[in-house]
Amino acid sequence: MRLTQAVGDGLLAGTVGTAAMTVSSTVEMKLRRRGPSTVPARAAARVLGVKPASARERERLNTVAHWAYGIGWGAARGVIGALGLRGVPAAALFFSLVWTTELITLPALDIGVPPVTRWGAEEIAVDALHHLVYAGVTSAAYDVLERCG
Repeated sequence: MRLTQAVGDGLLAGTVGTAAMTVSSTVEMKLRRRGPSTVPARAAARVLGVKPASARERERLNTVAHWAYGIGWGAARGVIGALGLRGVPAAALFFSLVWTTELITLPALDIGVPPVTRWGAEEIAVDALHHLVYAGVTSAAYDVLERCG
């Protein structure tokens, strides 16, 4: 498969995976009776050097950052596919890349996310679950698109 086709399929698959992660985090949020995460907005604000002026702007930035990040990572899933990796090994590599990047990058941005070594077991499990949902669904969607392509 050509790289451009693989990346395009990955972006579409990343959209599907981001929708699945949004559902999983929304359900978890309701079950645990917690508010929505503001980490995407804080990370985007730091990286882009912007300061949302209102709660509404922070909420919009949060949504845009969440979707852009998830869709953008889909391109990496496409590259993995273009390199010839398929199925569970491709999904496992993708999950490892996405989750490891989060665990390293967010504390390094100094936005109030502590290193994973300071998280509790429950928070690690919840975060891993959401990223497994994302990586698994993105990879499954990519595999379907690749077969149809």
